[in-house]
Amino acid sequence: MRIICGVDVSKAWLDVFVAPDHCQRFANSPDGVTDLAGFCREHDVELVVLEASGGFEQSAFLALWQQGQPCAIANPAAVRHFAKAMGYLEKTDQIDTRVIVGYAEAKRLKPTPPPSCDQQKLTALAARLRQVTADLSVQKQRRHSTRDEQAMASLCEAIAFFNRQAKILAAEIAALVEKDPLWVTLDRTFRSVKCVADRTVAVLLADLPEIGTVSNKAIAKLVGLAPIANDSGKRAGKRPIRGGRDTVRSILFLVADLARRYDPSLADFRQRLLDQGKPKMVIRIALARKLLVRLNAKARDARAQMPNAL
Repeated sequence: MRIICGVDVSKAWLDVFVAPDHCQRFANSPDGVTDLAGFCREHDVELVVLEASGGFEQSAFLALWQQGQPCAIANPAAVRHFAKAMGYLEKTDQIDTRVIVGYAEAKRLKPTPPPSCDQQKLTALAARLRQVTADLSVQKQRRHSTRDEQAMASLCEAIAFFNRQAKILAAEIAALVEKDPLWVTLDRTFRSVKCVADRTVAVLLADLPEIGTVSNKAIAKLVGLAPIANDSGKRAGKRPIRGGRDTVRSILFLVADLARRYDPSLADFRQRLLDQGKPKMVIRIALARKLLVRLNAKARDARAQMPNAL
């Protein structure tokens, strides 16, 4: 049996457990992570499993990998459901560490190598661009309802600032993409689909690096566009979508709705669903899923033509 170290993560602390009864707390800081790595070596830990905690786990995850310690990140919702299934109604840091180990063993979690430095930077830039775009939208909405000249001048200044920021971030993303031959190829491939442009490409490359490496069903589930079965006996329940990467899903909703106006196959697909009396939201999801599957297939073909592409 593998020796697994379960880590419950908070902003300040890393609470750890290694079977049978080795418990310890480390600071969630560079020095604390170094001490944790030493603790793992001392106990011959083969895999460290950190519970995702709003990004507070990322520094420890990356630092442990840099020190040669294989790691994986566990979904906190799945861990909590596992805890309840195992009869743990209480919730403390020490209980959580034990549950994380049990979950990792039951799920047979494998190490998840960290993304490359360029992938991390691209993800961060894409996230910041989304934030700036959202802030820009808010400022523009406020400008429409403002009548005071001084307030209007302040809003116009803020809008100009966010516009400059958006242009700088977009240029940085484009420059980063140009450094990687695979990204350049995928960028060109994605843009061959009508209405797929800069922002969509940035989101796909940053938040869905698996595109083109997994099946169509798997990619739909990753994004949260796969219908989840809900049947029991003779009952055939509605099949909703659940979870997934909302940043990718959100932009696919928008792009798919635009693309169907120019793509006859998407337009015909939408019309068939309308004729069947499908609800608007179901049609919206189906269009986004069809677009995603098309992009995944194109990415798969593009990767196959590139030597050493992952």
